[in-house]
Amino acid sequence: MGRIKEKIEEIEAYLAELEEFMPDDFDSYMHDARTKAACERYFEKITEAIVDLAFLVIKDKGLKQPEDDKAAFDVLAKEKIIEEELAERLRNAKGMRNIIAHQYGSVDDEIVFHSITEELIEDAESFLKCVRKNSKD
Repeated sequence: MGRIKEKIEEIEAYLAELEEFMPDDFDSYMHDARTKAACERYFEKITEAIVDLAFLVIKDKGLKQPEDDKAAFDVLAKEKIIEEELAERLRNAKGMRNIIAHQYGSVDDEIVFHSITEELIEDAESFLKCVRKNSKD
């Protein structure tokens, strides 16, 4: 099994696990420290795995290596592997991941909850679909 396929399966597993933990509403998220911590951790894991997958695709296609993680999405958008709008959302997810992981300032729990429940899963699935369509692996 190729590395791209393995990374896709890893992301799919993380998404399934996140969906098991995900609360139905913001109040439930805020009042259950374990659930909140688990959701934040899966956000980190999924985002990191998406970045890893972006670099695997870039390497697989022999594209110019980007300077940093966020630039990987620019390369994929420039090569028409993903849409620019998806690249922007994935760059934003990477930024949010850094805020969560490194606790820069105060984390806005409402924005994190919205990102996890309304954006991350859909964007990750869109990214996986684009990668599958454009991958030899």
